[in-house]
Amino acid sequence: MLKLRFVLTAALSLLLLNAVQAAEGIKPFFLAGVQNGDMATVVSATKQKLTAGGFEVVGQYSPYADVTIIGVTNAELKKAAAETDFGVYGAAQRVTVSKGADGKMQVAYTNPTYMAHAYRMKGDLADVTAALNKALGMQKSFGSEKGKTADQLRDYQYKWLMPYFYDRLEVASYRSYDAAVKGVEAALGAGKGGAKKVYRVDLPGKEATLFGVAITDKAKVECAGDKYIMERIDFRDIKSAGHLPYDIVVKGKYAYVLPAEFRIAISFPDLKMMGSNSFASIMCAPTAIEETLTLGAGGELSD
Repeated sequence: MLKLRFVLTAALSLLLLNAVQAAEGIKPFFLAGVQNGDMATVVSATKQKLTAGGFEVVGQYSPYADVTIIGVTNAELKKAAAETDFGVYGAAQRVTVSKGADGKMQVAYTNPTYMAHAYRMKGDLADVTAALNKALGMQKSFGSEKGKTADQLRDYQYKWLMPYFYDRLEVASYRSYDAAVKGVEAALGAGKGGAKKVYRVDLPGKEATLFGVAITDKAKVECAGDKYIMERIDFRDIKSAGHLPYDIVVKGKYAYVLPAEFRIAISFPDLKMMGSNSFASIMCAPTAIEETLTLGAGGELSD
């Protein structure tokens, strides 16, 4: 009876979530809740909840003060990621603990369903979304005033002439998949370009690996750095720190990154083009991030 009640409750929660997202649009993040406590305590408790909820913590880092970002995956995420070309981008989700202006800790996480559509995955990761909602709680979705429909996300482009998801950048090539993974590991381990590994997720049976990559204050160009970017665009009361870290994907013998114009916009779809706290405030970022991730992948910069 208890098992049946759990199944019915989970199914009802999923139906309600789908109804809410259909009504208001799908948004990039969920706020689990706001709580008192110090960073270390809240991060530890959050990781315990994730583990108890069936998720594997694959890495964490603090890109700047008062923020901790945790990378997670599970068997279902890996399975779904393996079903589509470049679905590996969706093999991990990001959970964040951010200290708000009121001194309280905001626990938030990326919306798997939003990311599934943005990365053109076969399914919508609704079960993973429900599992994260259950493990951490779900107070509200955020990150966009109106949200996006599934169709809008699957064909997402910030503005005319801006890149789509399929406009991926090949930044390094190797003699084989194994050599590529080793090459990226070596470059990130050496901190080339100011890029450092946060986590790695391999897809079983596939020559596909996702690296979560921090861009430190030692980046080749300052405006590539995580802190530099987020100080300018993550300005709202509820923090969208789950935009980070960036991604390097190894598929076959090649290493790829997403254009920053797409990767930033998918996390901040309401960001203005001009004015303060806009894309104009980080105008130098796309080229700087591409160069940093190229070096982090073990690639070379063209003259």
